Amino acid sequence: MGKTGRDWTQIYAIYGMDDWQTPVFLLIHAIIFSISSVLFLIYFDSVCHSFESLLPAVFSPGFARFAAGFTGSVTALSGVCLFYAAGNIFYSSVALRWDLAQRMVAAVHDWSAVKTALDVGSGRGILLNAVALQLKKEGSSGRVVGLDRKNTTLSTLSTLRTAGLEGVQEYVTCREGDARRLPFPDNYFDVVVSAGFVHTVGKEFGAKTAAAAAERMRVVGEVVRVLKSGGVGVVWDLVHVPEYVLRLQELKMEDIRLSESVTAFMVSSHIVSFRKPCQHVVGPSEVRLDWRFNNIC
Repeated sequence: MGKTGRDWTQIYAIYGMDDWQTPVFLLIHAIIFSISSVLFLIYFDSVCHSFESLLPAVFSPGFARFAAGFTGSVTALSGVCLFYAAGNIFYSSVALRWDLAQRMVAAVHDWSAVKTALDVGSGRGILLNAVALQLKKEGSSGRVVGLDRKNTTLSTLSTLRTAGLEGVQEYVTCREGDARRLPFPDNYFDVVVSAGFVHTVGKEFGAKTAAAAAERMRVVGEVVRVLKSGGVGVVWDLVHVPEYVLRLQELKMEDIRLSESVTAFMVSSHIVSFRKPCQHVVGPSEVRLDWRFNNIC
């Protein structure tokens, strides 16, 4: 039982995994390397003799033992690393996502006033349903929209199925759209969230290119645009979150908070939360005032 009071087996049963191939591939290789290291240990003398026989001019008896020991150690270490990688990816895919979704939901202090929420890159619906569960808990009449790049009939049914299993289907709506051009008007949502998605935008240009970075910044700008004055945004993502913080500072967001680093999918990740001010400075000489929400700021 984790921090959230949910059994991992229950969470995996509801949401499953998008990609079984990667952890299974790593696990198979981890087992192969582990078996190889055990065989190196059992047949150590034979391996040493093999090294001496293959290159007698290079491998003296002492050097052959060192080479065999070094090879066996590297093989064993590789097996351990592959086991860790497989376990981390398996854990990050669902259990860690669920745990971080709870932390993201907790970053919004008052859900009772939330009427409209958006999950950018909703995927299987882990964060989407966490938001819906919070709305249900608060007795809110609010709704959360899950936006994905390809909300096919099959993926929509899958997302709604998980919402049904969580008992929140009436709080959830699915919609297809591009995160770089969100299909919503300005100042539309009370809360905008996104989990493990923004780093995937612009990958067609190469993850480390300036063009990809510019596409990610467009998504951050769109999140700010559709957020109401006084609204809260919360983003969990891999690697690039410090860049989002700089962009949010350029956009004059308030209460920007960056979490400690969390290892997910073998890389660092962070949660960043922020609040859109009532007086939102859009450009060097442009100030957008939204008097409708002046009472909540």
